[in-house]
Amino acid sequence: MSLLLYGATGYTGQLIVEYAGQYGLQPILAGRSEGKVKALAERWSLPWRAGDLNDPAALDAMLKGITVVLHAAGPFQHTAKPMLEACLRNRIHYLDITGEIAIFEMAARMDKQAKAAGVMLLPGTGFDVVPTDCLALHLKNKLPDATHLQLAFASGAGLSHGTATTMAENLGEGGAVRQNGKIVRVPALGHKTMTVPFPGKSLFVMTIPWGDVSTAFYSTGIPNIETYTGVSPASYKWIRRQRYFNWLLRMTWVRNFVKNRIKRRPAGPSPEKRQRSFSLVWGKVTNAEGQSAAATLRTPEGYTLTALTSLLIAKKVLDGNAPIGFQTPAKAYGADLILEIEGVERGDL
Repeated sequence: MSLLLYGATGYTGQLIVEYAGQYGLQPILAGRSEGKVKALAERWSLPWRAGDLNDPAALDAMLKGITVVLHAAGPFQHTAKPMLEACLRNRIHYLDITGEIAIFEMAARMDKQAKAAGVMLLPGTGFDVVPTDCLALHLKNKLPDATHLQLAFASGAGLSHGTATTMAENLGEGGAVRQNGKIVRVPALGHKTMTVPFPGKSLFVMTIPWGDVSTAFYSTGIPNIETYTGVSPASYKWIRRQRYFNWLLRMTWVRNFVKNRIKRRPAGPSPEKRQRSFSLVWGKVTNAEGQSAAATLRTPEGYTLTALTSLLIAKKVLDGNAPIGFQTPAKAYGADLILEIEGVERGDL
């Protein structure tokens, strides 16, 4: 039973390699650059393979004998489709760490193909969307007739190159919510704001197109979903003006300028900063009569949590616990999946 980690040399990929031993896993490291993958594999005494996602024959050869792929090479709008298709061709379970709504929706459309192939497709095995997805299902179980779901998170450790680049490639695209079961675009980030009671403190949050706009619908059936992130009121004053410049932010040269600036920054939060940091999650459901239920989570910092939850899910798949077809974390493994991670605390409000 073998696990292939594609994108192993990236910031989050290397964290997954670092923590793999805690789950008794020895992943086959993989990526596009043979030199980088080989060097990382030699450092950890692990097997390795190299292949380009744009070469189907090379990709099929790389996946020979593999049971499950954990795909960690973003931005996933460029990389997910060829890997998903390769996993379906070769009857291999697919996991990834995406947070992109379009990728969740694409995987959902592949549900019939996955069932025919006898494999599971479960994108979103990291901070987006494991904790929020589990909290959404927990709240749905508390209020089964809920019609509206609000989710919010705050995490202050900083961004990796991959996360920041994904954000850069979506500059000017505005936001998204789910209304009456349909994903609807809204003109700007932060079209709604509120203050929510996270564990230990209340914070100002604004709407963003987080992955749960897609996944929480499949996990809970709740037709109206909004997702929020913490932001300082001062920063929000600038963000709310973005809608007037979306046309400019969508220009290729602007996005390339931002991506080049990102490359000059550190690859991601330092180990010391990750150890000092944590993440907070809040959720609330409401039914047609106005009844509501709310709960919170406190978890390890987002990138650390991504490595841990991805490995936890990969271990379950390798142990034979892999419901076939398109899945979300909570749909496949229940609302208490997140509680299997050491240090996670959940509280009902």
